[in-house]
Amino acid sequence: MTVTAEKNEKVAKMIFASIHPHYLTRVVKNGRTKEELNQVISWFTGFDEGKLQALIEEKVTFRTFFEKAKIHPNAHLIRGVVCGYRIEEIEDKFEVYKQCRRMEKLIDELAKGRKMEKILRQ
Repeated sequence: MTVTAEKNEKVAKMIFASIHPHYLTRVVKNGRTKEELNQVISWFTGFDEGKLQALIEEKVTFRTFFEKAKIHPNAHLIRGVVCGYRIEEIEDKFEVYKQCRRMEKLIDELAKGRKMEKILRQ
């Protein structure tokens, strides 16, 4: 599947705080914890728990969320398919969409029981 400018913009305008509870529900349902979810998001974005909570309370969009993030240098190692999109094939001009899918891939791996050191690309 290919990403369009419209799809990128739609995701960019979504409120992170409206999606975060779904991430949490998914990982907890599969035996993982909120702390592990926060660890994965923190590794990817550079946000500590306080900053992450502040962004949730501010109801920032995914665009703002990723603009404020310091994406981990090993993020390029996140590969695979999420929601029918192969991450490494998403064009760089759709940066918000690409980062969103990378983060979702990490959360998927967490929910599926992958070891943390593999999720964090160490």
